[in-house]
Amino acid sequence: MSSTGATPLLRTHELTRTYQLPRKKLLGPAPRVHALNGVSIDIHAGQSLGIVGESGSGKSTLARVVMALEPPTHGSVSLLGRNLNTLPAAELREARKDFQMVFQDPYGSLDPRQKVERIVTEPLSALGKASRTEQREQASQVLASVGLRTADLDKYPHEFSGGQRQRIAIARALITRPRLIVADEPVSALDVSVQAQVLNLMQDLQQQFGITYLLISHDLAVVDHLCDEVAVIYLGRIVEQGPPETLFHLAAHPYTQALLDAVPRTEPGSKRVAGPQAPRVIPVAAGDGTLSACPYAGRCPHTQQRCLEDAPALRVLGAGHQAACHFAEDISAARLK
Repeated sequence: MSSTGATPLLRTHELTRTYQLPRKKLLGPAPRVHALNGVSIDIHAGQSLGIVGESGSGKSTLARVVMALEPPTHGSVSLLGRNLNTLPAAELREARKDFQMVFQDPYGSLDPRQKVERIVTEPLSALGKASRTEQREQASQVLASVGLRTADLDKYPHEFSGGQRQRIAIARALITRPRLIVADEPVSALDVSVQAQVLNLMQDLQQQFGITYLLISHDLAVVDHLCDEVAVIYLGRIVEQGPPETLFHLAAHPYTQALLDAVPRTEPGSKRVAGPQAPRVIPVAAGDGTLSACPYAGRCPHTQQRCLEDAPALRVLGAGHQAACHFAEDISAARLK
């Protein structure tokens, strides 16, 4: 993401995550699904990368693997130059102060039986490096940074609105002063009137503390507001990546264009374009996840014979812009007409 040669804060290399499904036959082989298939991303300190895609594309799996909540089947996740997958348990626990997560549901992610003080200080308790008094003081400071009061430490989650609960979740993520926050759909469960407040808060905290964000979202407007770069993921593969101003105006992959066209239009006389349709062709994948065809071929209006015989690799189209499509230049140019 950076034009400098600085080492990325977060780097994933050829990240693959497979899950074994139940056998269809008693003696038959167990089928596998490739939730992630060769995902490589770099995020530099103080920057934000948005991951967008429809449900089932692999976004949340990527978040869990980056957070070391699940191990990758292949590949690696490195934070601050450390391979999280090879760290001993004690060192991984210590390293968690540098990366925290904000979950999607502000109602389900907060224990209703615990007071806010206990919820927010839980990461400090896990690290075991601060007294109870120090923990309360730090909790008071992070609550203030998200627009809440010290008195709120003694309340329970049910006493807050959805937007306030998400602020509490953000405060919990902030209390260890992390370098990276992984936010999985952080505003999707909130009212539209509250979403902008939370996004502005995240932006302010980034400027104040230099936080790096990995933002998982299906909402293009959210990533456009907060992110310096966007990666579009489909069936566990990144199919396009670049700055939001490039992707949203010069989209070169048909899937990115379909996501953009599916956004409701508000202009008088405009029509909402239908989203991507169900696959007509299913690409054949080898046991190791290698595709013999473009994974989007069954849904793409531009499919040609080459697409059914050769899976396109992610390639550079321009400054900071990449796409995995054989005809990316033609498709991007046609969109401008």
